[in-house]
Amino acid sequence: MRLKDKVAIITGAGRGIGQATAVKFAREGAKVLVCDIKQDWIDDTVALCQAEGGDAMGHIADVRDMKSLEAMVKATVDRWGRVDCLVNNAGIVADAQLKNMTEDQFDSVIDINLKGVYNCTRAVVHKMLEQQSGVILNASSIVGLHGNFGQTNYAASKFGVIGMVKTWARELGRKGIRANAVCPGFIATSILGSIPEKVIGALEDRVPMGRLGKPEEIANTFAFLASDEASYINGAVIEVSGGLTI
Repeated sequence: MRLKDKVAIITGAGRGIGQATAVKFAREGAKVLVCDIKQDWIDDTVALCQAEGGDAMGHIADVRDMKSLEAMVKATVDRWGRVDCLVNNAGIVADAQLKNMTEDQFDSVIDINLKGVYNCTRAVVHKMLEQQSGVILNASSIVGLHGNFGQTNYAASKFGVIGMVKTWARELGRKGIRANAVCPGFIATSILGSIPEKVIGALEDRVPMGRLGKPEEIANTFAFLASDEASYINGAVIEVSGGLTI
């Protein structure tokens, strides 16, 4: 098991990519703190982790609220003594063309997707510095690399977390802390549930592999980057998109 006895905090772990990542980490031997904003989502993921034989617990936290994040980190350290990996996965969308985008749509996405990543990392970095080890993984997107129609706010947030990763890789690398970003393409999660089947087909046609990605395929990438097998990967931005941007 490549993550045996490592302690990981995963935000937005109640469903989708975050849930798949929590389950994968548990399967690989990690102790997992499942963070999200709804207790029933958290309970579902904790149960799935435990079904894999993993040691997991849940914690409700809002990535916009430093006090709740500090409590989350304290709960993690109180139970397991350390934090080896943070997966900054929590995020939202609020799409609109620039001419129609409201201030609230812009601010809400930036507050959660960008400032939330900063907040979570600030909450854990002192423990990682004390340990002289750790891994910070940011969920970006191909939209953060290439932009997308109607996603000014989302593109800005996902480009921003790449900039954070590259800065942290420089600042923290000599302290034994690695930072990397993963950029998923079109992934089959509940967020696509409201999209018509015809549109989904068009998305699949754009991918050279002819299909959407699976949450587990993103989770596998996070698990590799969190492991000691990726010990010299720092400041990387890894696209997992089936070749969409070729």
